[in-house]
Amino acid sequence: MKAIVITKPGGPDVLELQEYPTPEISGEEVLIEVKAAGINRPDVFQREGNYPAPDGASAEIPGLEVAGTIVKCGPDVVDFTVGDRVCALLAGGGYAECVAVREGQCLPIPADLSFAEAASLPETVFTVWSNVFQRGNLQPGETLLLHGGNSGIGITGIQIAHALGSKVIVTVGSDEKGQKCLELGADSYINYKTQNFEAELQDEGVDVILDMIGGDYLAKNINILKPEGKLVQINAVSGSRVDLDIWKVMIKRLTVTGSTLRSREYEFKKQLAKEIQKNVWPLIESKQFKPVIFKTFPFSEAAEAHRLLEDGSHIGKIILVR
Repeated sequence: MKAIVITKPGGPDVLELQEYPTPEISGEEVLIEVKAAGINRPDVFQREGNYPAPDGASAEIPGLEVAGTIVKCGPDVVDFTVGDRVCALLAGGGYAECVAVREGQCLPIPADLSFAEAASLPETVFTVWSNVFQRGNLQPGETLLLHGGNSGIGITGIQIAHALGSKVIVTVGSDEKGQKCLELGADSYINYKTQNFEAELQDEGVDVILDMIGGDYLAKNINILKPEGKLVQINAVSGSRVDLDIWKVMIKRLTVTGSTLRSREYEFKKQLAKEIQKNVWPLIESKQFKPVIFKTFPFSEAAEAHRLLEDGSHIGKIILVR
């Protein structure tokens, strides 16, 4: 098969289309003929040499989510058959013509979705459901603050939280991005380049915050959380070493938590997939949650796709298609 390979740590130009061995499958694995693959920030970190693949995942081929058709099933597969259209959460290897994955990390593609739209779902939906609704326990009527509202995580969190009855506030880097977030269901936006989100939300407060920034955002997040509020960290692009005022956490009885998804055990991902199919897939089928594709690229232009992601001008997902 052909695959996009990280030839060495570095910039987008280190991604090359090469011949690569087709994966073998066994047990409860399925072999997916990949039609589309999502581009995510961890792919960039892996390309740069800053995010090693977990044991058993491809260190050379990036890609954490795909959509395609099952072309082969292992002997222990029970939920899928050859010919099924699926999307899947991966620990790596998605930028390829074929990928092997255990069936519990696959979901049937919702009706009427293209492969490109389906490939935009797994990484962000799994992340949002796990962190906002499981760890953050967001409830109808509560207020969610999403940092990076225009990102794949942001557009997913906006739509799911809005559909399930929560108020959503986002931070974005431009009014154009903010307006798009409003169209998707956000109640308001804060342009972090011209406004201070801490000052804007100090009086109102929020119940749950999903943060991928870290750094000096931590203290600001703590200050605007309501009593019993929850801060969930999923990245720390501005720094992971921070000062924390523990008294404020104690006085307001806050929960400060976080997680990473890629290295989590299979049984966790399998159970998470079941919850997503039960709770999120109906929102897609009823058109309350729609994938937002900013741009697609052929697999051979993976380097250009990475450049666009790093540029930060996009609103929605960037997808590789075959």
